[in-house]
Amino acid sequence: MAKALIKLKEFVDILFLGTSAGAPTRQRNVTGLALLPDQGSAWYLIDCGEATQHQLLNTPLSVHGLQAIFITHVHGDHCYGLPGLLASAAMNGRKTPLQIIAPKGIQAWLEATHAMSESFLPFELQFTAVEEMDGWQDHAVTVEATKLSHRVPTFAYRFLEKHTEAALDTARLHAEGVPPGPLWGKLKKGEDIVHAGKTFASADYLHYPYPLRGIIVGGDNDQPDLLREASKKAQVLVHEATYTMDVAARVGGHVQHSSAAAVAGFAASAGLPNLVLTHFSARYQADSEKSPCISEIQTEAEAHYQGNLFLAEDFARFRLDKTGTLSKLA
Repeated sequence: MAKALIKLKEFVDILFLGTSAGAPTRQRNVTGLALLPDQGSAWYLIDCGEATQHQLLNTPLSVHGLQAIFITHVHGDHCYGLPGLLASAAMNGRKTPLQIIAPKGIQAWLEATHAMSESFLPFELQFTAVEEMDGWQDHAVTVEATKLSHRVPTFAYRFLEKHTEAALDTARLHAEGVPPGPLWGKLKKGEDIVHAGKTFASADYLHYPYPLRGIIVGGDNDQPDLLREASKKAQVLVHEATYTMDVAARVGGHVQHSSAAAVAGFAASAGLPNLVLTHFSARYQADSEKSPCISEIQTEAEAHYQGNLFLAEDFARFRLDKTGTLSKLA
């Protein structure tokens, strides 16, 4: 049966701007991540560690296309880049309001910083306290927050696209005598039509073969199972794996971070098809001849998770296709 697909503008790409925990390394900046639509210049920023604006200079992203900033918690490696990024946006001529969804303390901290530095922003900051947020949405996505477990209040954000590709049942339209052309175009847009004295309801000729795509981006968290409900409408989990189990045992539970094994085990039990680990302790090195090495995190995760597994790197870009499969772009 022939079907015509309606292409919509939806977010599909994940671009990592920083993947180190606590402090930067020579290869990794502290936490920052961008979600990008497949068309246009709009994008979303999740966390903004120190020097995030420097990282952006190595990407095609512009502060003018930034739609909203989501902060998971108040620790500096997740938010210390905010004042500089906002100041640079002002110097680059941004005028449109910018939404910031974050824990309550972020608003007071930014206001105090701007007052003490006598900074002026030519655009409005529109704050939403994540503790009080009952969902957030714009034209492309809906966002829900889940409270996690850490030394300070921390949250995960689930981004769910609002629309998916619709297929038009062209074979049925041919069989019922509706000719291709403007009438099909109206049906594609969701409009009912009248042809030869008969009404054709758009809903009867459209179906949606692909599920809505969902991506969860978690803040620091030592209880991955808190994301079980949110995972029911997601194909990708981006979660910290600060340590391997042996290092986590030496560090102690007071730091309240997850091991690679804990996150991988949860992702497997929740049936998540794609898992991206990030936020690695600076002690993990890229050189496989040295220990601890970043490959040890991957080995540990692979022992507990047989799905589509990735370890994030700064500037790595991933694409979530319409079938819910994540792949790393060259």
